[in-house]
Order: sequence, then structure tokens, then C-alpha cells
Amino acid sequence: MDRKISNWIKRGCLYVVLVAGAVMFVVPFYWMVLASLKTPEEAFRLDLIPSRITLDSYRYMLERIPVWKGLLNSFVFAGSVTLITLIFTSMAGYALARLKFRGRDVLFSIMLLTMMIPFQLLMIPLYIIVVKLHWMNSFAGLILPVSMNALGVFIFRQFFRTVPQELIDAARIDGAGEWRILFQIMMPISKPAVVTVAILTFMGPWNDLLWPLLVMRDQELMPLAQMATLFGLEGQGGQWGSIMAVNTMLAFPVIVLYLFFQRYFIESVGSSGMKG
Repeated sequence: MDRKISNWIKRGCLYVVLVAGAVMFVVPFYWMVLASLKTPEEAFRLDLIPSRITLDSYRYMLERIPVWKGLLNSFVFAGSVTLITLIFTSMAGYALARLKFRGRDVLFSIMLLTMMIPFQLLMIPLYIIVVKLHWMNSFAGLILPVSMNALGVFIFRQFFRTVPQELIDAARIDGAGEWRILFQIMMPISKPAVVTVAILTFMGPWNDLLWPLLVMRDQELMPLAQMATLFGLEGQGGQWGSIMAVNTMLAFPVIVLYLFFQRYFIESVGSSGMKG
């Protein structure tokens, strides 16, 4: 009986902590959506339910920002970075997981060390490269310099190491080369890793502001996050509800992606640490 009571208390404490953590994450998003639906006078009030729901902030935003153009640019930016990252990080992860060559483990360790380098330290060298290649104000300069990350290599490498070696050996006996093994065998059975890398990579450029501000001046090519920032800085964001409306539109696609693919995401996070 005492053990049951102890288990109930532990479970109750766990639920309290989980609910508190969920509230901490949900409340800011709820307030942002709520502020976008309030009148300008009520935007900063902490009322859980507004006295009147209005879409004026969205109308105000749509009149002053080319939102649909910005969304398209954001999808091109984030989608291209995600696709390129998936291709090259899966190749690197496969090589580090399944190919034997001298210095493989040392190379993997060096790659992990690069995860400790903040992107801000790399921006100036990358900016100089973009200028030298005449990629300013182009999607090439916006996309290519940020289309690789060590985290994706790590996730693919860890997941590929959980695939039975017998499967790869059988494919080699059947005459399959390494490219075919990777893209026709390993990738189809690695959906959790693919989805996880895709979501984590997509979130970076989708929400990125600093890099687009450096390399993009043409408003026709600006992603929505950059447009929204300029919208506020230029004094056009007098209505804070409109800024919250832009932020809501930015957050919505990422949330939808996670809700659709959360099963694969959780499975990959659970399996990525199974083998060292």
C-alpha cells in the first residue's frame, strides 16, 4: 500500500512538472496569436479572452507587406537548404557509419567540435565569400553558404549504425554500389532520421534573420522573417498586433510540420543515442 502511494505521489509530481513545462511553452504562443486578433488598444493586455476578436491586424499587415511573396521566398529558402542538407548530410553520415577509411573517427570528432562554433563567428568569412563570388542579392548567396550542418551528419550517422550490416552485405553481393545502397536502401528505411533532420534544418532558415539581412537587399527576394523585421523597424509596425500576425504566420508552418511528423521525430531522437 505504501509503495502504491509512493508511486502515485511520484507520478503526480511528474505530471505537475510536465504540465508546468507545457504551460511555459504554450502561453507565449497563445498570447502572440491572441494579440494578433485583438484591437490595438488591447494588444498588450493579459486578458485570456479578448473583448472583441478582429482581423484588422492581418488586414493592416497584408496592405503593407507583400506577405505571400515573402512566404514563397521563405519556402524557397528553407526548402532548398533542407533538400541540399538532406542530400549531403546523409552522404557524410553514411560514409562515417559504414565505410572504413583511415582517420574516420578523427574526422567525426572534428566534425562534432564544429557544432560548438557559433554561426556568428562564421558569418564574416561566409559574407566575404559571397561577395567575392558576386552572390549578393541572390538565392545562391542566401542558400548555399548555410546548406550543411554537423547535426544532420551526426543524426544520420547514428541512425545508419543501427541498420544491420547483413542488409548492406546482401546488397553488395547483389551488385549494388554505395550510391544505390544509400539512396535506395538506407534512406527509405531511415524515415525517422530524414524527418528529424528535415524539421530541424527547415526551422533554421525559416526563422533566420541575421544571414538574410547580410546578403539580401532586394525586397523581391527577401524571406518573410526579414520583411517582418523591416516592417517593424521602419515604423510601419505601429500596430503591434500586425507584428504578432506576421509572427503567427511564420510559426504556423513549422508547427504543422511537427504535428504531422512528430512520431518519426520522437523515434529518431530515441534511437540516435543507441550506438556510439
